[in-house]
Amino acid sequence: MHTVELLDEALSVAGRLGYKVRRDWLGGGGGVCQIRSQKWIFLDQTGTPAEHLQLALEALQAESAISRLAISPGLSRLLNVRQAA
Repeated sequence: MHTVELLDEALSVAGRLGYKVRRDWLGGGGGVCQIRSQKWIFLDQTGTPAEHLQLALEALQAESAISRLAISPGLSRLLNVRQAA
């Protein structure tokens, strides 16, 4: 699976876990945070798909519910997650 496909899937999974995603000009930054009760992934428009994927993976790795979701084998490997049977 290519980086862009993995990124698309990771962001979709993040959305299912309650994350909002914002793409904006952030001056080379970006990251994962919670503002009040809303979880966010901020992606800098100047970042590469690989950088964006790393931020999405960071968010997903912190979620215990990830093992209960259907995800591709490629994303599962990146997250080092065992899928529920």
